[in-house]
Amino acid sequence: MSRTRHTPADEPHFLVRTLAADFADGDVVAPHTHSWGQLIYAATGVVTVWTGQGVWVVPPSWAIWAPAGVEHGLRFTGSASLRTLYVRPDISVGARSTAVTVSPLLRELILRAVREGMLDARDRLHRALVDLIVHECSPSPVPPLDLPLPHSDRLRRVADYLASHSSDGVNHARLARRFGVGVRTLERGFVAETGLSLGEWRRQARFMEALRQLGAGSSVKRAAMEAGYRTPSAFVAAFRASFRTTPGRYFRRASAAGRDTL
Repeated sequence: MSRTRHTPADEPHFLVRTLAADFADGDVVAPHTHSWGQLIYAATGVVTVWTGQGVWVVPPSWAIWAPAGVEHGLRFTGSASLRTLYVRPDISVGARSTAVTVSPLLRELILRAVREGMLDARDRLHRALVDLIVHECSPSPVPPLDLPLPHSDRLRRVADYLASHSSDGVNHARLARRFGVGVRTLERGFVAETGLSLGEWRRQARFMEALRQLGAGSSVKRAAMEAGYRTPSAFVAAFRASFRTTPGRYFRRASAAGRDTL
């Protein structure tokens, strides 16, 4: 479908802008902000999105909503096809960054919007598409893909280390000494600032690293080892508890969902 040509006079009428871009494994988009809200969706590959509120690892079955003005960065795992929507600030999708379940309908709506290029308030079909997109982005139960970040500088340094060294099995006492903080202060601080115990936070960080490994095409065994799981079966059990399926079936389904005319 060819896109309609627009002029500067059309700008005030746009409800949604779109972007289609392809990224290679390891590509990074540095932290930035937009004056419009952004629905970040990778139709293939895996995208890691981080904001001041947390980190999300998103395969093609989910997207991330980043409200207008919220700083966020992206990192891509595997060959990724980004299909993203920028939503005018007066259109309410959500006030906080959050994961959005991409239903089959929402996926087709995103791809249709990208093919259109811009969704224009003067076009009745475009208005209907925007209404459906907003409706499909309503809050819904999602697996625990997010990793809430502590807000204090001291605990953020600990979190940054653990997120980038998820397989490090250092105990809490040694970790506390390494960063010059008492072990009780460290453990209580993580609960107070993230809502998770330090142990829960570390398990979640390992799990998310395993998702990135799988998204890049690693075997379950390698992903489990890289993420610090003692055995592949332990990782598969954790994966099944979150997604109610095995890693192999999940990523085959995600890959199949991503194959379409993009």
